[in-house]
Amino acid sequence: MNCRSEVLEVTVEARQVEEAMLALLHTILLHRSTGKFHYKKEGTYSIGTVGTQDIDCDFIEFTFVRVSSEELDRVIRKTVSEFKDALSNSGSDGMGQISLEFYQKKKSRWPFSDECIPWEVWSIKVNVVNLANEQERQICREKVGEKLGEKVINVVEVINRHEYLPKMPTQSEVDNVFDTSLKDVQPYLYKITYQITDSLGTSVSTTMRRLIKDTLAL
Repeated sequence: MNCRSEVLEVTVEARQVEEAMLALLHTILLHRSTGKFHYKKEGTYSIGTVGTQDIDCDFIEFTFVRVSSEELDRVIRKTVSEFKDALSNSGSDGMGQISLEFYQKKKSRWPFSDECIPWEVWSIKVNVVNLANEQERQICREKVGEKLGEKVINVVEVINRHEYLPKMPTQSEVDNVFDTSLKDVQPYLYKITYQITDSLGTSVSTTMRRLIKDTLAL
């Protein structure tokens, strides 16, 4: 099986990191989740509905849609918060990457553990810049919102390509494909990881500042 790999990149100021990551991760998971399966007998099932919720950002001029599941939101927020703190501890300007990997399990014979086979990985590269004043921050608030809108469209376009998805499992195999631990939604099995780079390339910081200065000149 070939694992699809997609890369997104955003440049934000420190206070925007959490909202930007939540917006993108929730957008992907919205399209990689189903309602809970209700099996009638082996081979037949019905799928519950998935509620959605609009979320307005505080530090970005942006509204995103997420699955209406407090449990799923808590799980994502926990990792994103850890990522944000790690970036913050790396200095005022930093770079990091957060990855969302979807996988399925392949049962192995005892005494070996199950094999986890990734089929799609989203990597979000994050550049953090330190802005000089409130005017720059206001412009950044709008520009990041515009960029996030473009990224969300990109995510939807990729997902609509109708490429490989694990086949719908039988009742005995559902835990090999979906995360069934949540009571109100059933995402494909996934894991979120992150890494931090200590320094930010000057080209990224310069690009954002040029963008802000160009806007001020209008």
